[in-house]
Amino acid sequence: MNQRRNFLKQTAILGLGSVMFQTELLANGLFGPRYPNEGLQLFTLFGVIDQDPKGYLEKISKVGYREIESAFSKLGGYYGMKPKEFATTLKDLGMTWRSHHVLGAPFKMPAGAKMPLGADGKPMVIPPMKNLRDNYQELIDQAAEGGVTYLVCANTPIGTLDEIKASIEVLNKASVAAKKAGLLFAYHNHDAEFKTVDGVIPYDLLLSQTDPALVKMELDLAWVMKAGIDPVEMFKANKGRFHLWHVKDLDKTREKVIEVGKGDFDFKRIFDHASEAGMKYFFIEQDGAPSPIENITTSYNYIHKLLHP
Repeated sequence: MNQRRNFLKQTAILGLGSVMFQTELLANGLFGPRYPNEGLQLFTLFGVIDQDPKGYLEKISKVGYREIESAFSKLGGYYGMKPKEFATTLKDLGMTWRSHHVLGAPFKMPAGAKMPLGADGKPMVIPPMKNLRDNYQELIDQAAEGGVTYLVCANTPIGTLDEIKASIEVLNKASVAAKKAGLLFAYHNHDAEFKTVDGVIPYDLLLSQTDPALVKMELDLAWVMKAGIDPVEMFKANKGRFHLWHVKDLDKTREKVIEVGKGDFDFKRIFDHASEAGMKYFFIEQDGAPSPIENITTSYNYIHKLLHP
């Protein structure tokens, strides 16, 4: 009887151990890569979301997106909402406010550029925008109030070496303040960061002259590849620094942003190196999406199938 009881006890222990071992394997991704839920950068809906923020957020949730990165809103604040209200709105829809974009310095229209037209056919009127150079503590405090995980510098002046140095100073100062507030801080690139300015490559200085422990990178995959840079090689050279990704696609001319999967970028190869990059979250983005909900649905379906075949 005692032998039978001991046998059953040992079998139960072995069974429990097997379950725990399998759980650990899953947790560590040893049965295959584990990716975060699909995220969306709300700039994709810049032309329409302010017409009905909560209505569009509900549509985004129904597509399947669970991680949200916010950006500038013509309504002011966070699509017309206070930080906590915006965070609660997302939570009630089954989504998480993961990241928020802010400017590094006061906004200036590029030379010769004109404001895009709104739904009424008139040039958009944009309210004053806060920036890290002049308002970093206010922006950080607001983001912390909403419980966002990352505060991201969306862009910053890099037209001259002096501008690059000034921007680096702003990034370093803001990153220290962000840490004190319990936020992670990151920098988002375009393709301009990879063009030579006064004999230097701006992105090289942004990487080398900011603290890797405090300034993470949000790598916009499309702009990097447009610049002729292999993101996988960047991951290998700066392991663990690219916490956030923008996943977007370009047409063959490399000028038009299109739905993810419609171009010729090898996203499978890039995602295979997510762990090496240190990627925690990624956000699908399509600047100027002509049919935003339809477009983000197509992109979501492509990425979801790619990551969860």
